[in-house]
Amino acid sequence: MKKLKGKKILVTAGPVWAPIDRIRVISNIFRGGLGILIAKEAVKKGAKTTLLLGPGNLPLLKRTPKGLKIIYFRFFNELFDLMKREISSRKYDALIHSAAVSDYLPTTFYPGKIRSGKREILIRLKPTIKIIDQVKKWDPDVFLVKFKLEVGKNKKELLKKGKEALEESSADLLVANDLKDIRGDRHRAFILDKKGGVIVCRTKQDIARSILLILSQVSNA
Repeated sequence: MKKLKGKKILVTAGPVWAPIDRIRVISNIFRGGLGILIAKEAVKKGAKTTLLLGPGNLPLLKRTPKGLKIIYFRFFNELFDLMKREISSRKYDALIHSAAVSDYLPTTFYPGKIRSGKREILIRLKPTIKIIDQVKKWDPDVFLVKFKLEVGKNKKELLKKGKEALEESSADLLVANDLKDIRGDRHRAFILDKKGGVIVCRTKQDIARSILLILSQVSNA
């Protein structure tokens, strides 16, 4: 039984580049494996799914599953514009925002290539707009699943940070995880809802299935 049949879901996945010059970027270590898995599982369960996919993920997605629409992006501004366009269309029941978004952008973009041979290069950074905080402004009714990654936090600290992050973005669900708990398919995470409920997951598959099960049970998602 396809429990998500008729649902329209938007998933974001992968790193988000912050450009320094025409060939250099600031990025992160993530490749988008969890988001891609969630998108694939959503399609299997009958959801009409669109995946906004960041750079460097082709080995994780060798072929596109039938029923999955993929829109590729590379840079922060591209993701911002895509999400604003897609969510403002009010055509999605849920957004699962797992992309590893840049928190900072260089204050200066060099239109060519910074020449080699310099003894030192100073790159100043400025905070980016929190895309996740714009989502409910673009569509107050979309069911929003947010991800919160921390480093070196114990369970109590992680749950506290997760609850705060859930409220900050008016999210409906939040996946809280710590870098030390991500090793291949092993991926411990806590899924928090607005009522104080917590689901413990041990693998990427657990996370994907738990999120999608919740979505299948929510009338407005």
